[in-house]
Amino acid sequence: MSQNKIVNSAPALLKGVSRRIFMQQASALSLVAGAGAPIALNLLGAGSAVAQSATDYRAVVCLFMTGGNDSYNTVLATDAQSWSAYAAMRGQGADSIGLLPVGVAPNFSAAAASSARLGGVLPIKPANAQGRTYALHPLLGTLQSMFDNEKRLAIIPSVGPLVLPTTKEQFLQPSYPKPGRLASHNDQQVSWMTMSNEGATSGWGGRMADKLVAGNAQAVFTGISVSGNDVWLTGDTVQQYRVGVDGAVRFGVGVEGKVYGSTPVAAALHRIASTARDGHPFNIDMAATARRSINAESVLRTALSPASDSAFGTPAASGSYDALADPKLQIIDPITGLAIINPLAHQLQMVARLVQAGMAGRTGVKRQVFFVNLGDFDTHSDQNRRHTLLMTQVAHAMRYFDTALGNINAQNQVTTFTASDFGRSFTSNGDGTDHGWGGHHFVMGGAVLGGRFYGTFPAPYSTSANFGNNPDQLGRNGILLPTTSVDQLGATLANWFGLSDSQSLEVFPNLRNFNVSQRNMGFLS
Repeated sequence: MSQNKIVNSAPALLKGVSRRIFMQQASALSLVAGAGAPIALNLLGAGSAVAQSATDYRAVVCLFMTGGNDSYNTVLATDAQSWSAYAAMRGQGADSIGLLPVGVAPNFSAAAASSARLGGVLPIKPANAQGRTYALHPLLGTLQSMFDNEKRLAIIPSVGPLVLPTTKEQFLQPSYPKPGRLASHNDQQVSWMTMSNEGATSGWGGRMADKLVAGNAQAVFTGISVSGNDVWLTGDTVQQYRVGVDGAVRFGVGVEGKVYGSTPVAAALHRIASTARDGHPFNIDMAATARRSINAESVLRTALSPASDSAFGTPAASGSYDALADPKLQIIDPITGLAIINPLAHQLQMVARLVQAGMAGRTGVKRQVFFVNLGDFDTHSDQNRRHTLLMTQVAHAMRYFDTALGNINAQNQVTTFTASDFGRSFTSNGDGTDHGWGGHHFVMGGAVLGGRFYGTFPAPYSTSANFGNNPDQLGRNGILLPTTSVDQLGATLANWFGLSDSQSLEVFPNLRNFNVSQRNMGFLS
């Protein structure tokens, strides 16, 4: 059903219903209407919760890698047993997806994105290596430095949705509680974002923000997506507000505040949109949300520093600004060798501008949650080329964001974590990988106690039949059994964000199933 059909049919559907029911339904519409939905739908239900207020500024940023990132080629165990098994399993087929060992120099005459062209994996030195050795993908050099030297990056190994702590033996028991429909993109994305099944209408980012939204004078700016619609941002009170990479979506007027060159015409348009035609609940609430939309855009128009500000971008010599040509937002495509814009860095540029506005008090917020997204991680085929570009984008974007936050003295106030549908198979399918479960993820920020693993890294990899001698690899493909739950990752972020232990239990329904001493993983100061 198109967006227009949804909106136009609403009066008939809502005939005779109460205002309360309408607001509930309108919030649901904001979830299903997609990225093209009117900005008004973003603002429904953005009231104030009854909760304690925050006095300082903090933000949590979710960097979601849609499609299922291949963790086996992102963070690698390089001890002798693991590397031998890795080379055997990933070197199969005509197009090997196995990376080369530490110390191998890049061969720049080799094919683009091939293992030989990339060179060896990059060693890292976790403080709790426990006698084993580890490395990162060859193109994650900026993250290697942030982990080893700057200590602003931590790694959470083998994290994924869990109902209860789960061993391999328990997983094989049909009656043992498990997340629904493992290896399904939609279901596992929803499971990561909501701790529930597909169809859930609130995510843990929004529920976490619910607890502190009372401290935000302008609640509409509490949960912000720079990448379309995502349920992670939606709480019981907090409703996500979507912006583009260039700023707020304008309600029918140009950037100069005019329509057809006329300020009075623009004012008339806003007046018509924000005035109810009659007493019908639908018309009253649509007018109210239109007013909130107009007001929100007006605030951001003046609150945001320009993207050309030296903290975020690079203006042209003429003084104009073109994000597509900004060297701070560009990468060298490892396939073509051409300079291209990094869409993830562009999204994070907007987040940095919003953080600066929040810290300066221009948007009336003390706590914010943000969502950005990079797609194409479903690497069933052509993995070498596709994953190489993706790792380039992730490494560059995270370094860009960390630098921008440093420029505005906000590194300690912002914590960024990565997430994805699931990890991928240990085995190769010829030139790619298949769906998995657990995956390795990064947490970045000035408050992060970096240079360490938090959680349990999988046991040394195996090549045995069905990986029977490895407690952390499952089935024929060696997918990872999570050793850490998303609830534990989220609860640690929530405690830093300002939630009490009891509030975290309300946000994360499965958290009570995990040992009290392991609910906060300790990666944030």
